[in-house]
Amino acid sequence: MKYMLLIYGAEDSWTEDEREGCMRESMAICKELAAEGKWIASSPLHPVDTATSVRVREGRRQITDGPFAETTEQLGGYYIIDVEDLDEAIAIAGRLPPAHKGTVEIRPIYPLPEPSGSCYDHE
Repeated sequence: MKYMLLIYGAEDSWTEDEREGCMRESMAICKELAAEGKWIASSPLHPVDTATSVRVREGRRQITDGPFAETTEQLGGYYIIDVEDLDEAIAIAGRLPPAHKGTVEIRPIYPLPEPSGSCYDHE
């Protein structure tokens, strides 16, 4: 089963040394998961002040600088893993350094059928 682990936390809660340690530890976990065939992708995100939000209301596109909502914790990164079940995803999420300062949200990923052509084909 594929899961996305969404990393939330206050952007200002990490010192530079803590951030470097977090990255080293996270990369070691990714390497371990990759060796087990369980890691698909992961990446930190740029700070929330670089976000652009797009909404369409009544047929009109609205573009806003910044995140969708003001919150104390921001989406800071993600992991995509392929594991046996939710229990295994929970165990991995609990090992991630950001879980100690923020929140790791676990969401199952819907499997999609392989596209028969380009996603731009409208026929």
